[in-house]
Amino acid sequence: MVKELFPDGTPIDDWFYDIHIPDLSELGKQYVLTDYNIFDDGKIYTEEIQGLIDKAAQNGGGVIVVPAGTYMTGSLFFKQGVNLYIKKGGILKGSDDVSDYTLCKTRIEGETCKYFAALINADGIDGFTMCGDGTIDGNGLKAWKAFWLRREWNGKCTNKDEQRPRLVYISNCKNVLVANLNMQNSHYWTNHIYKSNHVKYLNCRIFSPAEPIQAPSTDAIDIDVCSDFLVKNCYMEVNDDAVVLKGGKGPWVDSAWKNGSNERVIVEDCTYGFCHGSLTCGSESIHNRNIIFRNSKAYDVLHLLWFKMRPDTPQCYEYIKVENIEGRATNFIDINPWTQFFDLGGRNDMPVSVVRNIEVLNCTCECDTYFNVKRDDGQYILSDFHFENLAITAKENGYTDGIVKNMQVKNVNIELTK
Repeated sequence: MVKELFPDGTPIDDWFYDIHIPDLSELGKQYVLTDYNIFDDGKIYTEEIQGLIDKAAQNGGGVIVVPAGTYMTGSLFFKQGVNLYIKKGGILKGSDDVSDYTLCKTRIEGETCKYFAALINADGIDGFTMCGDGTIDGNGLKAWKAFWLRREWNGKCTNKDEQRPRLVYISNCKNVLVANLNMQNSHYWTNHIYKSNHVKYLNCRIFSPAEPIQAPSTDAIDIDVCSDFLVKNCYMEVNDDAVVLKGGKGPWVDSAWKNGSNERVIVEDCTYGFCHGSLTCGSESIHNRNIIFRNSKAYDVLHLLWFKMRPDTPQCYEYIKVENIEGRATNFIDINPWTQFFDLGGRNDMPVSVVRNIEVLNCTCECDTYFNVKRDDGQYILSDFHFENLAITAKENGYTDGIVKNMQVKNVNIELTK
């Protein structure tokens, strides 16, 4: 077998090809909720489930098992050696009362601050697994309604103004596996993984609605300062971006240890329903390198490949490869300044950002605009793009010479429609 390479020429590690999902019997001693007086009765069982997690950790580890039925909880904090398995027909459902979620110092929107913990939290764990054929349901409807009501009163309302919990927050972990789960209706971001490595999301269905009530900022998977990350065979339909590369924001972001790069990320064999961006760099992002997005289908996506360029943050997006994607998007590629809530903070020597070494190969797409890219040499430089074997049907081309330095185009067919 020929060794596959990342875009910069380094080999793809064998770890990316191991997609084994453990059976329940492989996850250690089983702690079944109903064996410990935790029932499908609508009561909030946060303390009881957390007590069970603590007991399992004290006894050398094991797995919390959610059987068929719906079990209500607030914030849960998993510990070393304790996994989660949700059986078919089982639902771990979040409270819709924000007071059931712990206030703590956490990472949110590129900053470390006091905010609500997620429904599922794991920090500092080596070898954390969440799997099964069941569902984690955020139960976010009331939070969505509250957000939009506040927006009517204050059009500049942010996610930090109308605070609400994420569904899953995994931080400072390694060897993480999330597999086969339905993850839906998050109050806010669905999965947020921070400063972790060797993380796999396999065969998951991640959903939040865009109608009749929009679920605001319910990104499917936010990858924040991570390395060696695989998203494979997942279905994502959310009312924001699907796979998002984050890492920090602000004029001094490159000098803070809490921020950093995403490296060696592969997103493959996935299917996208409605979302804002199928693969997005930003808006809180510093450096993304060796990113592969391939062998996937996108339906009703706003931006197939999206680079959000913040004027208040030095950014470098490089060695990104998009290959064998087909579907429908409003914009095939979008690169534009992103000015939402930006603040230069008095810095007068902001470095020019770069987007470079971008490959887009073997794609078929119907879109409104093929090349929705703004040249802005004062803020960012685009260079060394290679587009090959593209079949695009679009209302507007958008491409003009000079937008990208060293733009290589081969066998790119743009069919314009009226």
